Amino acid sequence: MIKIARIEAFLFRAEVQEPVKTSFGSIPRRSALLLRVEDKDGAHGWGEIWCNFPPFSADNKMRLLETVICPAALSGSYLDPPDAWHALSARVHRWAIQSAEPGPFAACIGGLDLALWDLAARRESKTLRSMLRGKATVDSIPVYASGLNPDTAQDAVARCREAGFRAFKVKVAFGSEIDTRVVSGLARDLRDGERLMVDANQGWDLVEARRSVRRLGEYGLGWIEEPIAADRPASEWAELALLSAVPLAGGENVMGYDAFATLIERGHHGVIQPDMLKWGGVTGAYAVGREAVMKGRSYCPHWLGSGIGLLAAAQVLAAVGGPGMLEHDVMENPLREALGQPFPRVKDGMFPMPNGLGLGLEPDIKASAGWLLNRAEYRSSD
Repeated sequence: MIKIARIEAFLFRAEVQEPVKTSFGSIPRRSALLLRVEDKDGAHGWGEIWCNFPPFSADNKMRLLETVICPAALSGSYLDPPDAWHALSARVHRWAIQSAEPGPFAACIGGLDLALWDLAARRESKTLRSMLRGKATVDSIPVYASGLNPDTAQDAVARCREAGFRAFKVKVAFGSEIDTRVVSGLARDLRDGERLMVDANQGWDLVEARRSVRRLGEYGLGWIEEPIAADRPASEWAELALLSAVPLAGGENVMGYDAFATLIERGHHGVIQPDMLKWGGVTGAYAVGREAVMKGRSYCPHWLGSGIGLLAAAQVLAAVGGPGMLEHDVMENPLREALGQPFPRVKDGMFPMPNGLGLGLEPDIKASAGWLLNRAEYRSSD
């Protein structure tokens, strides 16, 4: 049984010189909202809540934790982390509808789910990946450098290559001329064994997507990510999948078991990319990942945050297996490594898995104090 005794929330924010640029807008500062959950016996675990866009979305989630999520979590007892995720999702369901904020509610519960999985694995003296799947897990996983801005992509690829990356993903949907110039230049300079992917961030309508997937697919891309809005009809995704010479990818903006089951079954997405801390936590992401791999798809978890979320994605991917790669944000973010120590270093295109208990890391709260904006603590009344 899990009885939560204490929840701490930490909100960090760091300004950066180069914002992350996407087709829907820019991310001019980097935020991280962490949870430290402790049970009645003193065992603890760390979680992270998705909050990279809009730039101040973490502030709203901090209030949700205070007024709704933490009081609900502290009032119950749970058999295990999945039991907690299902119980709390059901408990807040009407509140999420009433507030018209299902996304923020799901993100808060996803971060709490991660913390409980980390806690449970530490308590069992296991890594998170072995807690999920047993001992038949890998010690390293393929990784790719993500978040590359089109105007600095050439220099970023050179920097990432030097840091050990062998696969790269650049942002597109900035106009056909810019997209073609950037993608053709990067593809031309790839070395043997290297891969290039693109991410449109839902940036094209169907007319432009038809043109773009054909044009960019000619460069032998690993995949084209979110060419149209995630909620567009299945007929549009089906058409693009047929037109594209390379797989389509998506999933970071999908919520719910039924939605993911349908997405996987239809087969229009060759690459399935749930963001566990937008929806589902470890509980949901592991289930989606296993189903995706069983149906012949690639499971490539989405993440763009601090080291806690990155290691969580890595641990789940290592447990799921299959041909997927870990998304590793490489744009400027001082919170990424400070909040995930010891931070693994990429080597020859592989991300080494830590052997420490749970996630295998601890955030360095003291070293990150200069970025800490808010800290709150909530305790059980028992």
